[in-house]
Amino acid sequence: MLAGLTAGAVEDAALRAAERPLDVVEREALAQSPARDALAALRPAERVKIIAEVKRASPSRGDLAAIPDPALQASRYEEGGASVISVLTEGRKFKGSLADLEAVKGAVSVPVLRKDFIANPYQVLEARASGADLVLLIVAALEQGLLAELHELVLELGMTPLVETHSLDEVHRAADIGARLIGVNARNLSTFELDRDLFGRLVEHLPADAVKVAESAVLTPADVAHYRAAGADAVLIGEALVTNDPVTTLNAFLEAGA
Repeated sequence: MLAGLTAGAVEDAALRAAERPLDVVEREALAQSPARDALAALRPAERVKIIAEVKRASPSRGDLAAIPDPALQASRYEEGGASVISVLTEGRKFKGSLADLEAVKGAVSVPVLRKDFIANPYQVLEARASGADLVLLIVAALEQGLLAELHELVLELGMTPLVETHSLDEVHRAADIGARLIGVNARNLSTFELDRDLFGRLVEHLPADAVKVAESAVLTPADVAHYRAAGADAVLIGEALVTNDPVTTLNAFLEAGA
């Protein structure tokens, strides 16, 4: 599944590149205002930080919410206390777009993450050109040389890489490239099975100076409390926020992560 999602994202990027060549996108990326400081926004604090996701659908859950106005959704997240907004830009299975990212960036003052299946420099450059402050890099989708190359490019553009892992080997690979923002995804992107305790098993192996993010398997305040007790500095939440009132749900989640 992960290989297919990544291949599809690369194919779609190639179609965009035919209309907006690399040199054009690079100029647009370099002309952007400096990226917002995501590490500062997510640094460890007395209570958990939340990365709130604009997410219409997923391969595992199907359609979740129409979200006709992603900027409004993101504004509600910021109102509810989210520290970072994540925007799904993959179009085939998640029904997102770079237009969603641009709309969200213009509506909030917190950092914005481009969440997609990033596998080449063009996708990183178009993320910055669209206003992204962070870019997701999935270790399982990238061989180590390419992971290091893309990680460095994200940094060179002033953005923050969120390096996503699913195993001890992937945690070591993230550490080897100097990742400072590392996510542990409870969802296996090959089988889509969930393991809420994966974060707790891997957290002691994460670099001590890294910001530690728990991803997936969050539907209730108890799930947030579970991750916080295990050592999460931040929790990434999507489905629970798009299927409930975002402000009241965020308030409950933040209280649970105190």
